[in-house]
Amino acid sequence: MGADVHDRPRILVVDDEDGIRTTLDVLFRRAGWDVTLAVDGVKAVAAIRSAPPYDLVVTDLVMPGTDGVEVLRTARERSTDTQVIVITAHATVDTALAAMRLGAYDYVQKPYAMEEIRVLAERALEKRRLLDENTRLRARVAGRRTFGEITAVSERMGEVIAVCRRAAQIPTNVLVTGESGTGKELVARAIHHEGTRAGKPFVVVDCGAIPEALIESELFGHVRGAFTGALNAQPGLFRSADGGTVFLDEIAELPLGMQVKLLRVLQERVVKPVGGVEEIAVDVRVVAATNRDLEAEVRAGRFREDLFYRLNVLRIELPPLRERPADIQPLAETLLCRYGEQLGRPVRTLSPDALRRLLAYDFPGNVRELANVIERAVAFSDGDVVDGSAIRLGRSAAAPPEGLPVRLAGGASLDKFLDDVERQALVQAMAEVGVRHRDLARHLGITERSLRYRLSKHRIAAPGGEGAEPPGGADG
Repeated sequence: MGADVHDRPRILVVDDEDGIRTTLDVLFRRAGWDVTLAVDGVKAVAAIRSAPPYDLVVTDLVMPGTDGVEVLRTARERSTDTQVIVITAHATVDTALAAMRLGAYDYVQKPYAMEEIRVLAERALEKRRLLDENTRLRARVAGRRTFGEITAVSERMGEVIAVCRRAAQIPTNVLVTGESGTGKELVARAIHHEGTRAGKPFVVVDCGAIPEALIESELFGHVRGAFTGALNAQPGLFRSADGGTVFLDEIAELPLGMQVKLLRVLQERVVKPVGGVEEIAVDVRVVAATNRDLEAEVRAGRFREDLFYRLNVLRIELPPLRERPADIQPLAETLLCRYGEQLGRPVRTLSPDALRRLLAYDFPGNVRELANVIERAVAFSDGDVVDGSAIRLGRSAAAPPEGLPVRLAGGASLDKFLDDVERQALVQAMAEVGVRHRDLARHLGITERSLRYRLSKHRIAAPGGEGAEPPGGADG
């Protein structure tokens, strides 16, 4: 691939006339482009074969020895993304068509105006830039897994997505667990919208936000006059979701008394409104979520064991973002597009420094915190690239520990402690030298083979891969 055309496009000018070479050299350098000159076709072919692919080649067609057609053919063989403009004083329909069939972007006939060839070169470089951008996008998307609005490349999230796909196709209850901010509601929505109940209601219930005295009425409804202030009958959230999905967020916050009533609803598929005497059939799929250890809550007597088993038919455990750093880049890019559209700002990509800062951070707030960071970065970025200065982070996991403990608490695992130190060293190295395997291995004083083993062991994916440029290319 050629140089990044967002930076300084690399131009090769080929002509056996000194005046034309000099004129084009001055014209293109004034545009800020990096220009190489060749006095004939032989030297041009040698330059094309010995250097990284040029972004644009501007060549005379008729020259002694090797002509412009051979220059064109060589440039296109070197890289099909290289754009070629042919200049000729002997333009005919046949020669023009021959050049176009070989892949020339366009041709101009001598004598030509400087403005004409400048505009033509700019258009050719714009095509080259779009080809480059599309290539990068395909490379980024190639390894991604998606489900609904979930985007991931890590193996762990690949396993999660596989379970989500299965869950979407069966009517059973689902329990989603994970730290706060890992995307439990996003998973619930994806299961609903990608499944057999898509198009039906999706109702969210925050079990910790409803006052205890009102929970039963909110969930199951009430009849008129059931209590003071009940001037009209209300169906409740379960009946409002009939045919669809109820997402019970923070299910561990549900009082024990309500847990009994919820269990009956799940078992019998009926609800009884507060103050009512008749049970009403409902057809709902329940997805529950919590950031607590429900097994521990059961043992402590704060959560009913029978309700736990009724909810825990299909379990989806969401890993924290710090344990799947390979997903940071695709998540950040997805969020860039989302907030760019919402805020009306043309931010399209992350600079290498911005990405390195994100990769070096442990994100205690998980995906929710990443979304906050990206939204703020988009809001304060003026161009189409988010640079490192726009990334505002809190406590960093990559910060070196102050005085590693030499004693372990009773019952602690030495192997676990050493694994944590090794993982921290790997993440710190990525923050300092980037994600190229060669540079990382040299920095850590180990072989690249050993580095790959350690990255795999800790489920850390360096997005650039072996010998690759920093993720996102030269401009992020």
